[in-house]
Amino acid sequence: MDGMKPETTAEENQDEREESKGCFECCIKCLGGVPYASLVATILCFSGVALFCGCGHVALTGTVTMVENHFSRITSDHATLTDVVQILQYIIYGIACFFFLYGIILLAEGFYTTSAVKEMHSEFKTTVCGRCISAMFVFLTYILGLGWLGIFGFSAVPVFLFYNMWTTCGAMKSPIANLTSVDNICVDVRQYGIIPWNATPGKACGSTLSDICNTSEFYLSYHLYIVACAGAGATVIALIHYLMILAANWAYLKGLCQQTHAYQDIKTRDDQELQDVQSRSKEGLNSYS
Repeated sequence: MDGMKPETTAEENQDEREESKGCFECCIKCLGGVPYASLVATILCFSGVALFCGCGHVALTGTVTMVENHFSRITSDHATLTDVVQILQYIIYGIACFFFLYGIILLAEGFYTTSAVKEMHSEFKTTVCGRCISAMFVFLTYILGLGWLGIFGFSAVPVFLFYNMWTTCGAMKSPIANLTSVDNICVDVRQYGIIPWNATPGKACGSTLSDICNTSEFYLSYHLYIVACAGAGATVIALIHYLMILAANWAYLKGLCQQTHAYQDIKTRDDQELQDVQSRSKEGLNSYS
């Protein structure tokens, strides 16, 4: 019995090594099945949408507060602005929810069109429905990319407006501004269409303008608009990345389908030729008999 123990231990160690090797190979195969391009695009898309939605929502709220406190003290004058901001914030909620789901769907589509996954699942077959879905994603991502280009351009507008106020406040602090009256340096937000022309006071000059630039609402909103614009740009890049991935996957599926059809045609011809040979062989045997 004692002589059997070393052999049993060696066999157990060999089984453990084979088991660990099998786990290692399984992990490598699983890592090979990850669509890293789609994963990077998804992370970039989520980050861009989160920055745009989060920073844009807070910046819009700060803008309304700043207008109410310094440029339009009558509620009816900025009622339209308040309604528009609320609508934009609801749109932001919808964008965040939609792209959270859309990003997950595109990531799942990337998993199922990765060649390594097809190797793991040997029964994977391309269908007309699958190719149509891939083509639909290409078209939808293209439309969404154009839409986000418009959002990116629209998000640059408040950055431009706040930048004008920022530079105007900086001009009052320069030595050249001391040659003239600081009170003549003004910013009139009514010319941007934010509030109507009959709104009071509608503009800020001199020390009042300088105090506005030093408020937390202005400083925070200005920089949040910049971050939101950057988030929109990141989302555009992510959608372009998605578009390239989806187009490549669709072309791969189309080529794979063509190869499958060609293989089936060759196999059908071979089977037909084999049947012809067998039938001729039987006819020859019958004639000899």
